[in-house]
Amino acid sequence: MRRICILASLLSVLAACSGEKPQSGYPIDPIPFTAVKVTDSFWGQRLEASRKVTVPLAFSKCEETGRYDNFVRAVHPDSTYRIGGFPFDDTDVYKTIEGASYLLQTSPNPALEAYIDSVLTIVAAAQEPDGYLNTARQMNPWHPHSWVGDKRWSVEEVNSHELYNLGHMIEGAVAHYQATGKRNFLDIAIKYADCVCREVGLGEGQADVIPGHEIAEMALAKLYLATGDRKYLDQAVYFVERRGKTGTRNTYIQSHKPILEQDEAVGHAVRAEYLYSGVADVAALTGMTDYIEAIDRIWENIATRKLYITGGVGARHAGEAFGDDYELPNESAYCETCAAIGNVYFNYRMFLLHGESKYFDVLERTLYNALLSGVSLDGGSFFYPNPLECRGAYERQPWFGCACCPSNICRFIPSLPGYVYAVKDDRLYVNLYVSDTATLEVGGKRVDISQETGYPWSGDIDISIGKAPGKEFAMMLRIPGWVRGEVTPGDLYRYADGKDLGYGVEVNGETVSAELQDGYFVIRRRWKAGDKVSLHLDMEPRRVVADDAIEADRGRISFERGPVVYCAEWPDNEGVDVLDVKVPSNGPLEVEECPGLLGGVNRLVAGLEGEGKLTLIPYYAWAHRGPGAMSVWIKTAE
Repeated sequence: MRRICILASLLSVLAACSGEKPQSGYPIDPIPFTAVKVTDSFWGQRLEASRKVTVPLAFSKCEETGRYDNFVRAVHPDSTYRIGGFPFDDTDVYKTIEGASYLLQTSPNPALEAYIDSVLTIVAAAQEPDGYLNTARQMNPWHPHSWVGDKRWSVEEVNSHELYNLGHMIEGAVAHYQATGKRNFLDIAIKYADCVCREVGLGEGQADVIPGHEIAEMALAKLYLATGDRKYLDQAVYFVERRGKTGTRNTYIQSHKPILEQDEAVGHAVRAEYLYSGVADVAALTGMTDYIEAIDRIWENIATRKLYITGGVGARHAGEAFGDDYELPNESAYCETCAAIGNVYFNYRMFLLHGESKYFDVLERTLYNALLSGVSLDGGSFFYPNPLECRGAYERQPWFGCACCPSNICRFIPSLPGYVYAVKDDRLYVNLYVSDTATLEVGGKRVDISQETGYPWSGDIDISIGKAPGKEFAMMLRIPGWVRGEVTPGDLYRYADGKDLGYGVEVNGETVSAELQDGYFVIRRRWKAGDKVSLHLDMEPRRVVADDAIEADRGRISFERGPVVYCAEWPDNEGVDVLDVKVPSNGPLEVEECPGLLGGVNRLVAGLEGEGKLTLIPYYAWAHRGPGAMSVWIKTAE
């Protein structure tokens, strides 16, 4: 612990001496969401739905369900008031403000900004003088919420979610500060974080507890980066170091053993993914290489033993948890939407640590499938679990009593621009293929760049340089695993059709070649304004089979094209039972462009055993035409 605190302190001292805020600590620098403007048709639809539907809906639900009233009641405690709901209901307000803040950067809206300020006035009024803010206790401190306990932090490792509330408060506050420059939310978060730093730790009179629901770890690292104040990083280090060493030893919250001894993803999948993300942040900022080795082992376990073909994670409804190795049922799959978002966070950080394309391969698979399935095309209804097989029991809902998934979608989709690019010294990584315009800094010089593409339906991408520094730098183009013949990292899934896809790269109309480096095609040259890179990725429908250790997928095939996983659903297959139909293990697959269907999709058509055809749609688009049967994994005839 002392070694880590010294490293953290040294980083803070160096930052203070330079007069600058600390950098991310990662070998590769993330690009702020404020630097990229998405012009994409596919993602443009999602961002527009977030702006017009999801964020307004979430704010209206916060009002309708009494989330705002909770803050008002906290100002005037009442010993007779019976507290209901969940102790983390406050976070729905924080997450919605976070998503709205991302949108404000790309779509300025004075009315929305004023509305957020009015909400923050209510939130600030509820904060206690010492910074504590948790309405589930404050509304009736004599008889608080049954999950909260009679004293602060007393049941934090069980159910109180006090530190979880802090985490989402910080995440929302930093996004709001970055988007608007205002400190009204940031100051609230700082006060609560200061309260936690005073009251939670190993010192005399402090509560020695860790977050029962993780997120405070990565949030405190983010607050350190935003403020340069070392105590927030030190607090995050404490939370990482003490896991598995306090009074609660439980796989559900990943506290069954110290992190350095862990090598398997266990317990509540959302908590786990948030923890691993937080460990990555803390390790990057402190140089804790032993912790990087630990999360490397855990990532390997997920990617090669516990990852659904859709990129979803979390097999079990019981505990919303990871299952055993290869335990990946389809109909009973949980695959919580929040866990998909957590999987994106974790893989993004692993990329920033290691710079290998395999992490973005998993991220992209999760993004286009398990995550997007969690929200309707119009942005107004949501899934909590995302099964891979259904007999008709699932329909998206406009809200849930436990509303973590809708509010998480609310904050994630608008943050997408921050995932497209990354920079390391004089290397510019192009990780996602999305039409956009961006202004970046590469090697200390400004670069204006834009993409034009029909991805994920087309594998053709044009990248143009608008302004260049007049110096040499490397453009790193990710060649996705699905092009390179790798479904997911490792051998959990494999292509079964024998196809060998390829790719091609041109610069200003001339073909260029290069050896791939960690999955990236590297173009190093002195760039000038007007330079154009054209990337072609062969995009064909593919058949996928699973490792025989996955019992649920034996004798079955799934279908995908590019980053999109497909499913067979009842409306497209009249007279065919998609849960029992059989397809040949090989044979032709047709692609049908359907611009008027489900927001514009490509369908796949496969021949059936004997006669007939099976039509498949993108998995993310299922359950938009009424309840009924759906399956990702289709039985094979052989």
